[in-house]
Amino acid sequence: MNTDLSKLQPYPFEKLRQLNARVSPPSTLSPIALSIGEPTHATPAFIGATLSEHLDELAHYPLTAGTGRLRNAIADWLYKRFNLSAANLSAETNILPVNGTREALFALAQCVVDKHDNSLLMMPNPFYQIYEGAALLAGAEPYYMNCNARHGFLPDFDAVSTDDWNRCALLYICSPGNPTGAVMDTALLKKIIGLADKHDFIIAADECYSEIYNNTDKPPPGLLQAAEEMGKHDYERCIVFHSLSKRSNAPGLRSGFVAGDAKLIKKFRLYRTYHGCAMPVHTQFASAKAWEDEGHVIDNRSKYQQKFTAVREILAPVLDIRYPDAGFYFWMPTPIDDQQFCHKLYHQQNVTLLPGSFLSRATPSGDPGKNYVRIALTASEADCTEAADRIKNYVNTIN
Repeated sequence: MNTDLSKLQPYPFEKLRQLNARVSPPSTLSPIALSIGEPTHATPAFIGATLSEHLDELAHYPLTAGTGRLRNAIADWLYKRFNLSAANLSAETNILPVNGTREALFALAQCVVDKHDNSLLMMPNPFYQIYEGAALLAGAEPYYMNCNARHGFLPDFDAVSTDDWNRCALLYICSPGNPTGAVMDTALLKKIIGLADKHDFIIAADECYSEIYNNTDKPPPGLLQAAEEMGKHDYERCIVFHSLSKRSNAPGLRSGFVAGDAKLIKKFRLYRTYHGCAMPVHTQFASAKAWEDEGHVIDNRSKYQQKFTAVREILAPVLDIRYPDAGFYFWMPTPIDDQQFCHKLYHQQNVTLLPGSFLSRATPSGDPGKNYVRIALTASEADCTEAADRIKNYVNTIN
């Protein structure tokens, strides 16, 4: 067995199951789960219809590189969404379809990290746990960059020493952030690119929440967009990850893409050819349709905005709750220990939230997830507002 498997922690939702295992919530209250980031808005009907239309493709092996039809649809979306140039971004060499961002975020580390190089793999803290698992199984040392209110819930890149930057092989960034919702502006993205050039590491930008934002006049910028603006037309050391899971409410489709540095994409494609994770062809047809349509994305964004407004209005009188820059989570401080808060809320109100400390790691300078909770506004608006009322009732019992 790979001994590095023993370094993996239980997934946050397993920790949550254990936390609540010995209590029974009131049977008179229906369960409401706002703990997992699984979209529940309706998947656009045309996605299912397109899948059905192309079931004859089940008779064919898919190619790792994907079809030109899908890559071109993705390229066109990137040109429009991030103002990228077709002269720089090629559908043929800069884009690779993947089965959702989760497996690709993990696989990239296995592809680019040299196990014998005493490398650091840097990530925000709190974080999507795939980053940590990818580091450990690639033989790298995880380096946690605390994201707290003092720095706008973004990593303090200035706090990293030159020696640590020199050891960095791969930097994961997540903008908009999970769980904080914080967005990196273009200036910060350019700064990170400059650090990568100076210290020779790769930037893996997890941008899967980029299409869910509150300010419709100011969409979150992307890493490739920042690279182009600074004249880095080959996107060297830059790779971005996007998915249809959140954007199109299609988590079960397992469809996304990576884009960026053609040299990285070429090596990653070789790795994935051996890894055996090509996207089924009928899924590619449906994915292309989804990337070509913006109407359902605008409607989806509007639904989240309504829920944010409604839930904050209920909770603001009793809790310190702020609108995130983007994403579909509230990252909210708790008046008591975060695990205790979630445990008692579940016991009294049958509402499930995720303790912030299940998404973070303790560091010498503190645990940035402690005494925070993540509230995923993925349920219906009725369930979200009902849950907010119950949370308010619970908080009134401890204030």
